[in-house]
Amino acid sequence: MAAPFDAAVLRGAARLRLLVAYGLGDAGTGMAASLIGFYLFIFYTAAAGLPAWMAGLVLMLARLWDAVNDPIVGWLSDKSSSRWGPRLPWLVGSALPLGIAMALMWWLPPGSEWVRFWVFVAISVLANSLYTCVNLPYAALAAELTSDVSLRTRLNMARFTGSITAGLVGIVLGAVLLRDHQNPANYWQMGVISGLIILVCTLLCAWGIAPSASRCQQPEAQSGTTRRLIKRVRSNSRFVKVLGLYLLLWCALQIMQTAALIFLPVVMHVPEGWSNWILLPFQISTLVGLQLWTSVSHRRGRITALHWGSGLWVGGCFAAMLLVPLDEAISPLGSVGNGLRLALLLGAILLVGLGASTAYLIPWALLPDAIDADPEKPAGQYSAWMVFTQKICISFALFFFGNLMSLSGYVASRGMLQPDSALVAIRLCMGIIPAVLVVLGLVVMRRWPDRGRHLQHNPSAS
Repeated sequence: MAAPFDAAVLRGAARLRLLVAYGLGDAGTGMAASLIGFYLFIFYTAAAGLPAWMAGLVLMLARLWDAVNDPIVGWLSDKSSSRWGPRLPWLVGSALPLGIAMALMWWLPPGSEWVRFWVFVAISVLANSLYTCVNLPYAALAAELTSDVSLRTRLNMARFTGSITAGLVGIVLGAVLLRDHQNPANYWQMGVISGLIILVCTLLCAWGIAPSASRCQQPEAQSGTTRRLIKRVRSNSRFVKVLGLYLLLWCALQIMQTAALIFLPVVMHVPEGWSNWILLPFQISTLVGLQLWTSVSHRRGRITALHWGSGLWVGGCFAAMLLVPLDEAISPLGSVGNGLRLALLLGAILLVGLGASTAYLIPWALLPDAIDADPEKPAGQYSAWMVFTQKICISFALFFFGNLMSLSGYVASRGMLQPDSALVAIRLCMGIIPAVLVVLGLVVMRRWPDRGRHLQHNPSAS
């Protein structure tokens, strides 16, 4: 039997095609995830009129189902067989339905609060299922396309560069279309455009990676019961560490994303029209952080990059706790004091963005090491369990956020004076809570055997 193709042998235009195409694979879905992270809670509360706890419940139920279908899709994609390999048919077949479902997430159905609640849950379940059918087989390819540590890191950098760049486009789209957060027609326009972008990017990715993906390492036959497979995944100590890191960093990031468009106008008194645009520095600094931490990973190791990035992230969180609000009686640039406060706010956002990019890059850069520790190397199963547990934790984090907002007395209504308890709760979600989660992630990774891994297959770095 011929040895599997390793993309590390590609040079020039062929390697560039692979990296660009792989980066496009997470562009459409990454933009959708960014829009959902920043705007969906606002859509449910401000435009659809759901109370905060009910909006949080929609997000939790959708994430729980999303988590349940991950192992199923991972197992099925490992078992799939075609002349294009096991992963590509999933990308091509799910692209159009996913684009349609993602557009429908921003549609406001008629009816009472509870009717809207159940329609939102049903649409979210469908959209998240199709998202998994694209994103999970795609993510598994990073470990199968090559065994080269450096190229794996670059593939993940390309992936999240595409994702964050598309997220940047999504923020611009939101800033242009969502000038009024209470107008449902604006959200629908944004949904249709994002659905088209998802369709195009997914199909372009499949076309670009096809020559390599159809010949690369395939998952080996897995004998035995599901219980045995779960036990094997659980006994992989490297995977358990990567999983713990991923859960903690993404819960921190998800809570901050969901709170951001409440924090800016309600706590910091940034005008609503400005708030959408102020998300741009976060996305840009996250994109810069990807390049920075990839470089640090190659020179100093991935754990060093994690430590440095986490330090910046935690620093930005504590800054968010201490920032003085703008004087809402005048424009953000209407006085020297307001200008200085706005500059400090932007500085905190840049710090958080630089640090938070480690949540995208480092766990997925470390995952192939955990997969390599398993003789059968079932990348689909490991990717599935990683995303499965992440979504379980995020679902409860979002439910916690929605209930915290309700308990604090927060009400999503323009111009309403929020109680002090709500202001404190929002600051906690932007500061101490995510900072503690990030620090716990460092504790989980304190004994990771990363020494010298950044030098493998890269003799010139030594």
